[in-house]
Amino acid sequence: MTVFEQRKAYLTKQYEELISRPNAPLEGGNGIFERYQHPILTAAHAPLHWQYDYNPSTNPYFMERLGINCVFNPGAIYLNGKYYVVARVEGNDRKSFFAIAESDNGVDHFRFWDAPLLLPETDEPDINVYDMRLVQHEDGWIYGLFCTERKDPDAAPGDLSSAIAQCGIARTKDLKSWERLADLKTRSNQQRNVVLHPEFVDGKYAFYTRPQDGFIDTGSGGGIGWGLSDSIEQAKIDEEIIMDERYYHTIKEVKNGQGPAPIKTDKGWLHIAHGVRNTAAGLRYVVYLFVTSLEDPSKVIYAPGGHLIAPQGEERVGDVSNVIFCNGAVVNEDGKVFIYYASSDTRCHVATSSVERLLDYAVNTPPDGMRSYACVQQRLALIERNASFV
Repeated sequence: MTVFEQRKAYLTKQYEELISRPNAPLEGGNGIFERYQHPILTAAHAPLHWQYDYNPSTNPYFMERLGINCVFNPGAIYLNGKYYVVARVEGNDRKSFFAIAESDNGVDHFRFWDAPLLLPETDEPDINVYDMRLVQHEDGWIYGLFCTERKDPDAAPGDLSSAIAQCGIARTKDLKSWERLADLKTRSNQQRNVVLHPEFVDGKYAFYTRPQDGFIDTGSGGGIGWGLSDSIEQAKIDEEIIMDERYYHTIKEVKNGQGPAPIKTDKGWLHIAHGVRNTAAGLRYVVYLFVTSLEDPSKVIYAPGGHLIAPQGEERVGDVSNVIFCNGAVVNEDGKVFIYYASSDTRCHVATSSVERLLDYAVNTPPDGMRSYACVQQRLALIERNASFV
């Protein structure tokens, strides 16, 4: 057997064993959600034919030609009894692209489709695209909103890191054929983490936004914004309001942004978002939850204090350490919620809960006390209530 044949057979066997590996929930936890034993997608889940030249004449050593660095930040949708994620795949060249993986049960055996998504470009080509949010809108389309990044044309000579981030929009009916629409227009210089609300509001398309002054720094901007557009084909928001602000000495003092599209419940719209604070070791990203009114989705009615999911164990290590980021969540016909999140810009995970449990958490968890004295008062009140049950 040749080196080519040996390596191809060995790597193919490893790949199939990984794809077929079961994924069990971890015992214990906080009662709000369950983590799972393994990530659902990693760089090793990328099909071999995306990376290796299968021609023994041109690749006698079965050598990797186009490597995959990481797979993270998956958008998600539940269709016809199957679970689909649109993952951000980053090659060794640092360019990100989108690829769809599917599973029958939403927690394991995720397998990428045969080829990644070739997303159409606009007249101004994207340098990089990432972090797609999927939403099944009441207009009948499935929309994918993502960050489109281009070099800042006003950057000083020699500055090769300054960029402009805006919201790209594409739509599909079957996840296979995609139509690229015009990028969202707002008054903000930078626009990341934009999400489409799944229903019309006052007959208009509603967006959750995240205006920023700079590509990395929020400056005087930031917070989760809200705005309406008459059109989706030429989406334009003339007025943004901040519906979920940043606050000093909280999990969202540096940045925050909407995660996936909110989930509609009988008590309100259930939102999953990310918050960022600074530490001596760098930025720390966590995921938190809040609920907005059914009548006015821009009005927050429940906001439990603190994070919902924070990086633990090996989740803390990766390309960009100490990060949990979520832009995909689905609920099935049984009310089970699948929260798809990435750890440290490296791998994808799932956490499962239910609409009932998440609402219980949202409604009955105290809000952030905003100062140490008030937070201790909350704990003392809990201890006092518990005294008669101990």
